This record gives sequence, C-alpha cells and structure tokens, in this order.
Amino acid sequence: MDWVNVLVQGALLGGLYALFAAGLSLIFGVMRLVNIAHGDLIIFAAYMGLTVVTFTGLHPLLALVFVIPAMAIIGYVLQIGILNHTLGDDLLPPLLVTFGLSVILQNSLLEIYTADPQKMDAGVLETASFPLGELQLGVLPVLTFGIAVVVIASLQWLFYRTAIGRAFRAVSDDQDIAQLMGLNKSHIFGLAMALALAVTAIAGILLGIRTSFDPSVGGGRLIFGFEAVIIGGLGNLWGTLVGGVILGVAQTVGAKIDPGWQVLAGHVAFLLVLAIRPQGLFPRISG
Repeated sequence: MDWVNVLVQGALLGGLYALFAAGLSLIFGVMRLVNIAHGDLIIFAAYMGLTVVTFTGLHPLLALVFVIPAMAIIGYVLQIGILNHTLGDDLLPPLLVTFGLSVILQNSLLEIYTADPQKMDAGVLETASFPLGELQLGVLPVLTFGIAVVVIASLQWLFYRTAIGRAFRAVSDDQDIAQLMGLNKSHIFGLAMALALAVTAIAGILLGIRTSFDPSVGGGRLIFGFEAVIIGGLGNLWGTLVGGVILGVAQTVGAKIDPGWQVLAGHVAFLLVLAIRPQGLFPRISG
C-alpha cells in the first residue's frame, strides 16, 4: 500500500506539471514557438498572485479572478508587440528573444521582491485531506489535478469545436493560406499567447500555494514543462497530461528509493521515452 500511495501522489503531482506544460504545448502547436521564458512567466504569475493576496486579503484561488485576465492581456501585447516580429522559418530569433525576456523577468522580480523565498497562504486548503480506502489524499493535490483535467479538456474543446479553434488550426497548418482566407495571423497568434498565459496564471497560483518560490526557480519549471510536453507528444494536449503524470510518478518513485533521486528520476524517465519514442507517446492530433 505504501507503493500505491507513492504512485497516486506522483500522478497527482503530474497534474501541476501538466499545467506547466499546457501553455507550452498550446503555443508550439499553433505557431511553432518555443518560449524559453515560459517558466519565468509562471513565477511572474505567482508573484502577481502574491501581490493581489497581500493588498486585498483575498484567498489565493480568488486572486485568479485578477491574475488570469492580467496575464492574458500581457500575453496578447507581448505577442503582438514583440514575438510576432521574430516568427519565420528561422527558429533562432524567437529563442533569443524569449531568452532575453527570461533574463529581464528574473532580474526584475529579484529587484522588486528580493531573493527571499515567498509562499501564498491558502489556509486549511494546504493541509486538508480525505480518506480514499486506505489512502489519505490531500485536497490541494486532488484539486490541482482536477483543475488540470478541466483546463486541458476545455482547451481541447476550444480547439476542435469552436471558430477560434478552427482559426488556430488553420494558421498552424498553413499561415499564408489562412491569411489569404481572411484570417489575421498576427491577431490569432496574439490570442493563442493570451490563452497560453491565462493557463500559466493558473499554474503559477497553484505552484505558489503548494510550495515556496523565488525569482530564480523559473528555469526548473520550464524544464518540467518541456519534459511533460515531449513525453506526451508535441502539440497533443491530452498527451501533455499523460506526460505530466509520468514525470510526477517517476519523481515520487525516485524520492521513495532515495530522496536525492527525485528530480534525477524524472529526467531519466524523460530520456528513456525520448530514446524509445522520440516523437513522444502520442502523435499530434491533426484536425
């Protein structure tokens, strides 16, 4: 039963990693953009939530009412104002620009909030649990996993059942033809980044409730997000959830064997999947 608990806790941790990865998967699927600043944007969202909680006294989950639209607006402006100008056949310009954005975000957060670790106080939610058979499950990890499933299901529905989803898929398949058909690809890309950063806002708030954070930890969240995306398959949203679960289970199993192996075990699982199936476990769904 001890090992069953390890596997369940790992799967629940995977929900948080899936939220880290969903935004990455979304923007790569729509515009083939690899956002090096994604992890720092997660931490930026966490600090934004901390600021809202500090000044308003709201519960961190209620702070999402302010943080989600703020991050979405930032995403749209960032894409329209900067990133759209870097997109093209060469992958290097957007990589360099988002790397520069990562450096700016880290140093700005360091200047404003200092290097001291911060954490949001969610009260009883952090320690509440309930029994499931012989297992004792934390309310926060279960809630996080449930939110991840709802977010990914909503993104999947939006992509394949709505007009904006058809526009996303059209510009992803062929930008030039989509433009000729009357779609403004710059606006569509801006909406995609806005949606990605709205998801990032949720990930940042849940991270800030679950554990402490500081301006330097964005790189680690980026790596976990990349690994979950690549394990599941680039551009496949449900695959991203599976990738997050595999990564979370690998880490908890590693920690069970030896506490120092937690992060290493996740990297080993990633490398094994990459060696056996470089395209990821699930192919990209095409329309």
